[in-house]
Amino acid sequence: MAKLFEPLFIKNLQLKNRIVMPPMCQYSASNDGFVQDWHYTHYTTRAIGGAALIIIEATAVEPRGRISSRDLGIWNDNHVEGLKRIVDACHEYGAKVAVQLAHAGRKCEAESETIVAPSPIPFSMEHRTPVELSKEEITNISNSFAEATKRVLSAGFDIIEIHGAHGYLINEFLSPLTNLRNDEYGGSKQNNVRFLREIIQKVRQIWFMEKPLMLRVSAEDYDALGNHPEDISDYINLIKNEGIDLVNVSSGAVIPKHIHTYPGYQITFSEIIKKSTNLPTIAGGLITSPLMAEEILRNERADLVFLGRELLRNPYWPLEASKVLKHDYPWPLQYERAK
Repeated sequence: MAKLFEPLFIKNLQLKNRIVMPPMCQYSASNDGFVQDWHYTHYTTRAIGGAALIIIEATAVEPRGRISSRDLGIWNDNHVEGLKRIVDACHEYGAKVAVQLAHAGRKCEAESETIVAPSPIPFSMEHRTPVELSKEEITNISNSFAEATKRVLSAGFDIIEIHGAHGYLINEFLSPLTNLRNDEYGGSKQNNVRFLREIIQKVRQIWFMEKPLMLRVSAEDYDALGNHPEDISDYINLIKNEGIDLVNVSSGAVIPKHIHTYPGYQITFSEIIKKSTNLPTIAGGLITSPLMAEEILRNERADLVFLGRELLRNPYWPLEASKVLKHDYPWPLQYERAK
C-alpha cells in the first residue's frame, strides 16, 4: 500500500489517508463573517476529491481578529449554521474537518477595526501601528477562543487548529521580533508562550482531551534574530502536555521578508519539530508530486502532507495520485467511469 493512502488515527479520529487541505483564506465571507455559497462549494469539492482532512480557513474569534473584512467569523452564535453546513457536507463525502481558530493581531486589515499586538510595532511602513494589549485585553482574547470553542462543538468539527503562525497574534507573542514586552507575557520563552498556553488551557476546558487539537506554527522567521525550528520546538515542548496532538508546520510572515521557495522548502522544519517534540506533524510547501509526498511520509519526515495551491488547481489530486502510486483507491461512484 502506498503510504500516502494509509489511514492514520489521531486519538480516536481516523483519517482515511494522509492528504490534508490546509487553511487558505478565500476572502469571500460577508462583511460580518458569515459563510457564503462559495465556501460550501469550495470545501465540499475537495471532500469529493478525496482529501482526508480539510482545514477551514482562518476563522476569527472576534471582529478585530479578522485578516480582512471578508474573513469567516466564529464570534457569534449565528455563525454556526453556515459552518455546520460545510462540516456536514464534507462528512457525507468521507472527509474529516478542522477549523482554524485565529486572531490576526497587527495584521488585521479590516479598516473599521482597531488593531492590537503584544507590542506597538507595525508590520511594515505601509501598515498601521497596533495598540499594545493590556493584560486584561489579553485575558479577554483568550476567553474569546474558549467561547469560539463552544461554537466549534455545535458545528460538529472534528479537530480544532489554533493558528500560531504567519505573523498573526499568537505568532506575534512567540517571536522576539514582535514581542518586546517586559511583563509576564514577554522577555523569555516561558513568558512568550504564556498567551498560547492560556488559550490552550481554556480551549481544553471545553474541547475535551479525547478530541484532537493541533497547532499551526511558523517554524522559521527567516531573520537571524527571529525564531528557528529549534526555538519553535522549545515552545511546543513547554506546552505540549496541555493537550497538543499534532503540529501543522509552516513558516514565515511575522515580518516582511523575501523567502526563497522551492518544492519541499519547509519539510526540514517538520523533520526537526517531529524529532524534537515527539509529536506527529503535517508538512508541505509547493508539493505537487505524489512521489514527493510519498517520500516525505516513507522517510518519516512528517505524518501527513498538506497541499495548498495544488488542491486549488486540482481538487481531484488525491484520485490522480492513487493512479501514479499504483494504489487502488476508491473513486466516487459517480466518477467511476473516468477511473
